[in-house]
Amino acid sequence: MTRTIVGVLRGGNSNEYDLSLKTGAAVMNALSNDKYTVRDILIDRSGIWHIQGRPAEPARVLHGVDVVFNAMHGGIGEDGTIARIIGRAGVPFTGARPDASALSLNKAQARRRMSEAGIRMPRAVSFGMTDELTTGDLAKMVFQQFGPPYVVKPTSSNFSEGVLFVPTLNELPDAIGDTLDAYGNALAEEFVRGREVSVGVVDGFRGEDAYALPPAEIVCVDEGVLITSRAWREGMLRTTCPSESHHTVAHRSQLLDVAKKAHSTLGLSGYSTVDFIVTSRGPYLLEVDALPGLYDDAPFPAMLGAVGATLPEFVEHTLYRARGTSRV
Repeated sequence: MTRTIVGVLRGGNSNEYDLSLKTGAAVMNALSNDKYTVRDILIDRSGIWHIQGRPAEPARVLHGVDVVFNAMHGGIGEDGTIARIIGRAGVPFTGARPDASALSLNKAQARRRMSEAGIRMPRAVSFGMTDELTTGDLAKMVFQQFGPPYVVKPTSSNFSEGVLFVPTLNELPDAIGDTLDAYGNALAEEFVRGREVSVGVVDGFRGEDAYALPPAEIVCVDEGVLITSRAWREGMLRTTCPSESHHTVAHRSQLLDVAKKAHSTLGLSGYSTVDFIVTSRGPYLLEVDALPGLYDDAPFPAMLGAVGATLPEFVEHTLYRARGTSRV
């Protein structure tokens, strides 16, 4: 039996480098040696590709690979750069197409698209370095639309990188200025109190065009810590699936429907996770992750387990979908 050669691509230049290594390791462990030959492809923090521990040009690394599993998170792994390189090499790959992935990574553009589709999100105002107003004037613009507390974060980053909690209006100018200085863009968002819940979406799974996995609740061990990639890296978060929140049947159905709608609205493919804040008034969508983590303590594997699916089953399904067929 001829084994399929799978290149598992991990690493990259984002703050989620270590999490990507963990996702890649989980994917490689999920691939059966009877069916697959695995090539561990590493992109280091400076963007250099490596195969078998040696630097090499992407074309050489991808030569002879049947399909690539993109296990990268954020940065060049999700802004379309890597997807375009793999596409030019003529190799099928998992995950979103370049434009859709880049759209989901850009919080301002993604918010605009989803708001146009009628998806409820916290109110927000975005800024760039071309804005000529002072940070004090920018803060006043935000205050005119909604009051504190606020969340300030860069618009073009993944997994809540650079998130700042801003309890008062007086602190808002410095938070906007610091974020603009560090990232060149900023999003000031109203802080909505509630439980953070994530819903996974898988294309073509179990007979559905887009299959929504059950909600997973994400809780910080330290209540004062925001949910960020640093919190995941340092083990400060706990995932429970099915969610411990007492969702009404209507709220749970709404979460699943909105997750599938967001996935479709952004043109994503393969799989994604959609993050919500759930309040007594219903869910507010926070952001969509086009390439969510698949490591052991990430929400996605827990969601799969809640419906009796395994990571090997999901990985195989995803690879077959990438190559234009399906087994699940």
